[in-house]
Amino acid sequence: MSGDQTVRAESPTGTCTPEAAARVPLRTRVRQIRRAFRQMFGIPDFDRYVEHMQLRHPGEPVLSERKFYAMAIDRRYGAARPRCC
Repeated sequence: MSGDQTVRAESPTGTCTPEAAARVPLRTRVRQIRRAFRQMFGIPDFDRYVEHMQLRHPGEPVLSERKFYAMAIDRRYGAARPRCC
């Protein structure tokens, strides 16, 4: 087993048990926390986008990281959105 694999032992309620949580590598834990913070603050996640594209749209081209973030910024702050002031 490589150091990046997440080990999950689900309890009957569907939550991760403390024993399984203790076996999750630190690197994986940091990635999970980073992803959670990005989602809370609305920051797009390029790695998640690439995973999604490979899984759901395997034949379509994947944007470069630079274009992905430029598109995300445009979508969030672009001039096409109505403004209050």
